[in-house]
Amino acid sequence: MTTTTLVVRYLDDLLETDSVPDYPNALNGLQLANSGSISRIAAAVDFSLRTVTAAAEADANLLIVHHGMFWGGLQPIRGKYFDRIRALVTRDIAVYSSHLPLDRHALYGNNALLATELGLEPSAEFARFRTISIGVSGESDVATAELAARADAFARLHGGSARTTLIDSGRRTHAWAICTGAGASSETLNEARDRGIDTLIVGEGSHHTAVDADESGITVIYAGHYATETLGVRALAAHVSDRFGVPWTFIEVPTGL
Repeated sequence: MTTTTLVVRYLDDLLETDSVPDYPNALNGLQLANSGSISRIAAAVDFSLRTVTAAAEADANLLIVHHGMFWGGLQPIRGKYFDRIRALVTRDIAVYSSHLPLDRHALYGNNALLATELGLEPSAEFARFRTISIGVSGESDVATAELAARADAFARLHGGSARTTLIDSGRRTHAWAICTGAGASSETLNEARDRGIDTLIVGEGSHHTAVDADESGITVIYAGHYATETLGVRALAAHVSDRFGVPWTFIEVPTGL
């Protein structure tokens, strides 16, 4: 057993929570306190009633998530929102959320870990956001179809599947970039084009990104928003478990996206 204060202080320092910019609704850090002790950790991609219920059933008193309690914006605390809060308070579960600080972390971040899963070695940053870069990039010599197959196999482990823009026969990936989650956007495509990236690997993106990518000569592999963001919370929870000597569990609640 350890204290909530010690774990939160450690996570804030490790992830540089206070200095990494993010979207307002991310509200990174400790989002809900508990009575002060932690004996078991649960980790999940999304904060939801299903996630909270599973954390309670696992006797966890710290829930680490990527998309936190306020991701959907301001909401009256009633209905399902009340049920979530009631379950947390009743079972004395603290909630810690980390969005972009976790995405970009060099060791426990979604982007670096996805590169490893796909057999790629990052050598540079990618996906500029304000004063930081979220993703990673690098060089390779691999058949793009093979890279897409690896992404699909990974996505299927988490209840999804990968989709890829059209791949010419014999096409090889020489310069790649990764931005997990909703990583396909006009901004990331422009950055990829300007930097000579030929393959962009993301979680998801709107339809127009496939059209824009084709006109720019870029193949986009959409490996699933949920799947690509399971990596960080799992790695972070495992690390905190080792650091503080408390057990942990991952709560799998796939969205199919």
